[in-house]
Amino acid sequence: MSKVVIAGGGIIGLFTAYYLSEEGFEVTILDKGDLSANCSIGNAGMIVPSHIVPLASPGIIGKGLKWMFSSTSPFYIHPKLDRRLLQWCLLFYQSATKKHVAYSIPYLKGLSLFSKSLYLSLAEQHVAADLGLEEKGLLMLYKTEEAAQEEIEFAHLASQHGLVTEVLSQEDVQKLEPYAGMDVLGGVFFPGDAHLNPAKLNHFLVKQLESKGVKIIRNAEVLDFACTGRTVNAVITDKGDYAGDYVIIAAGSASGQIARKLQINMPMLGGKGYSFLAENSPAIQRPAILVEGKVAVTPFGKEVRFGGTMEITDDNQKKNINRVKGIHNAISRYYSDFQCPMPDAKNIWSGLRPCSPDGLPYIGFTQRWDNVLFGTGHSMMGISLAPATGKILAEQLMNRKAPVLIEAFSPDRYS
Repeated sequence: MSKVVIAGGGIIGLFTAYYLSEEGFEVTILDKGDLSANCSIGNAGMIVPSHIVPLASPGIIGKGLKWMFSSTSPFYIHPKLDRRLLQWCLLFYQSATKKHVAYSIPYLKGLSLFSKSLYLSLAEQHVAADLGLEEKGLLMLYKTEEAAQEEIEFAHLASQHGLVTEVLSQEDVQKLEPYAGMDVLGGVFFPGDAHLNPAKLNHFLVKQLESKGVKIIRNAEVLDFACTGRTVNAVITDKGDYAGDYVIIAAGSASGQIARKLQINMPMLGGKGYSFLAENSPAIQRPAILVEGKVAVTPFGKEVRFGGTMEITDDNQKKNINRVKGIHNAISRYYSDFQCPMPDAKNIWSGLRPCSPDGLPYIGFTQRWDNVLFGTGHSMMGISLAPATGKILAEQLMNRKAPVLIEAFSPDRYS
């Protein structure tokens, strides 16, 4: 039985361990925290095959420059004289092209659809787990003609790639959301999208893995690696050394730093996001993205989660309440009958999403080492793409062909 050490106990690491344990591997997960506050816990929980365009796309540059001057804007890059930040920004700028978007779509679409199918299978196999999985689609809600034009153009693009889309009037939106008072021009509906409760998912996976004998070592920080030739023999942590036949790096926004210890250039920065829960009254029925505000809305029964912003940073964990005010201010502009108080600071979640400069994840073997793989860089799509990423990594260790296209996700594309 081969031993696998996974650096990172976030949603990617957990799903990777899940599928590896199903194949009979002996798995150890190392996490620098206690698994209670990883990035995916505060995620919107959306499973979104509709998201086929990477973060690095032509429109984001112009909007980003405008947003940089607002403390409540959805996107912000911390200005800092840092070589890695400058490198990331340059690569991001170079990737924000129509050519890159066209290249990326088949890869992201395949990975997303595969991931959704795995979620449906998981929910079917573990009915009692109650993951909160619902196929209620996703509403892209807009208030302006400019946003309407962009979203309708994207709906046509998505349709060309085989996704089901519906362009909705204000009246159509009101029928899908009858209670919250929709103050919108219209929307685009993606009925093939789904959502679940990320906290329940995390709890289920941890419990399932530990019951199957997967070792989870909490509060263990990766310090270095013991290597011989082209083989990594062990992961060195502040809690001891952990030997394995294979090592998988799934450490979220810290993965780039860990990659450097393995002499791999993997540009990665954290994209800080914020979210909070509120009482879902009057009840919002369907997940949505408030387009102009870039705010995600996910109903979980009696509660609803609002989340958003993308603060590109290195490791800045400090909460910026102005960013949360930007999320909060957007709510009543779209849901005129939904009035929720500004959350207390202690009830605001924040986390660093792992962002690659081209908006694509890093998945698979690296050529630098014979036994090292990566599963990271999923940005806001960690929950959505986690099952597919874990399954692909397990298939690779079984010497099976990946079930979807993955060449664009090479961990070596910047080396």
